[in-house]
Amino acid sequence: MENNNHKSIKACFYLQRTFVRVGHAMAKNFQETYGVNNFCALVATRWSYNYLLEQKDINYTSLLLEEDIHNNYREEKLDYEYLKKLEKEYGLPNLWPYLMVDRVLMNGQLVREYPYDQAQYNHEDLMKILQVTAKNIIKFLDEQKPDFIFFAVIGNINSYLLYEIAKKRGIKVIVGEMSRFPDSYMITNNFQKFEWTEKYWQQLQSGQKIINLEMENKIKNYINNFNNKPITYNSVDSPKKQPINRRRQFRFLLPKNWLKSIKGLRQIFYEYYFGAQKNDYSAIKPWGYIIDRIKRKLRMLRGFEDLYDKINEKEDFVYFSLSVEPEIALLLYAPFATNQINIIKNIASSLPLHYKLYVKEHPSMMGYRPRRFYKEIKKMPNVKLIKPETISFELIAKAKLITTITGTAGWEALFFKKPVITFGHTFYNCLSMVKFCQTPVELPYLIKNQLENFNYNKKELVNFMVAILEDTVKMDMVDIWYNEKNKEIIKAKTSPLVDLIAARLGIKKEPLNIERPL
Repeated sequence: MENNNHKSIKACFYLQRTFVRVGHAMAKNFQETYGVNNFCALVATRWSYNYLLEQKDINYTSLLLEEDIHNNYREEKLDYEYLKKLEKEYGLPNLWPYLMVDRVLMNGQLVREYPYDQAQYNHEDLMKILQVTAKNIIKFLDEQKPDFIFFAVIGNINSYLLYEIAKKRGIKVIVGEMSRFPDSYMITNNFQKFEWTEKYWQQLQSGQKIINLEMENKIKNYINNFNNKPITYNSVDSPKKQPINRRRQFRFLLPKNWLKSIKGLRQIFYEYYFGAQKNDYSAIKPWGYIIDRIKRKLRMLRGFEDLYDKINEKEDFVYFSLSVEPEIALLLYAPFATNQINIIKNIASSLPLHYKLYVKEHPSMMGYRPRRFYKEIKKMPNVKLIKPETISFELIAKAKLITTITGTAGWEALFFKKPVITFGHTFYNCLSMVKFCQTPVELPYLIKNQLENFNYNKKELVNFMVAILEDTVKMDMVDIWYNEKNKEIIKAKTSPLVDLIAARLGIKKEPLNIERPL
């Protein structure tokens, strides 16, 4: 056991919902392995908060609960001078991004299912909420003075304010990310891009650092194997795993699943009427849950088969992969590309005249979007809606160009030597083979350039993948986060991640004996 007795270090975690189990296990690893004894946390949902209150392993010096912060907004008096000062110091460049990323406040989602879209508060209340949230987070940082903060996700007003205020104050921030290698996880200090990765990649590109020959061959073999037998980095999003058709959607009616559904619904009713979180703004209302679920099943019962088009391998086409909504992939990474219908229309009208645009639904979204969404897409005469059962790799391999907002389809396209255009901040935007479109005006020119002047650079891709591995550990975070409940198993499985973070913080000495995905 490596214990350098870093007792003076103050660690802070953003513990969102069930991630509390994982974050707490990481804190225990920091304590036992590195002697870190000072911890604090910003916590989302009362269940997570109570989980930390009931544990006896770590004495957190402060636990700030989002729901408690929110409940104070009604008594908050608007202070326009304070908001102006806050905007000047922490604006992006104004304060609206902190609100727009929060789908509970702005869309009524998470407590209701997409496509429900209704702001839960008026303008004055939203200003009060932002004001009281900023005050509490600033006070929290002033009192706790953490040396670093770990985020598994930045997805609401609280986490976004904590992230930006901490960065502005020089507090180290570390953001966890799903690495684009299967069953792996990585860290970065900038949610918009893999900043540490880019720095190392640039050193490889310039020759300042040299790739180990064995590692280079592993990466090249990975690319070759991917071309022959492509696999998604997150199997949960595969069409094989999602209820993309009528038969799968109604499996809940099977006796074993029916009983499970009844049990889940009963739990929602109990928690809402008798649980400690019943008055919290994030509490799911049982009637909303039932209404939304019935609507989703009715959509699937009606079906979408009549809207799907056939693939024609003889025609030239560009591929666009729809994104999941509501997700930070749009709200945080692409705030000006959240209207996917507009994006599709812009792409379709920017193509060479004889081209088609193939659009495919994300497997996780089946049943959520109403038929009118797809009908609006199909109003463009050169747009085809492809069955969601279709494997994306088949479309990527045949397409002339891949367009995506921030999706993995763009990353996967590079393995097939395809040009890519993105509409949001994503980690692979730095590559020369990828063009980031920020305005509709430039889109036709970017498309023309990518179709006519695209140059594939394998060395650049290999170097970038090597750089990614520098900040990556082999661990299935999706499984640990959502499925694992055994505290000791979670602690053991998060140990490599803590070692990687410790190395980045300078509290673990090199070399790192961490298992990498390859």
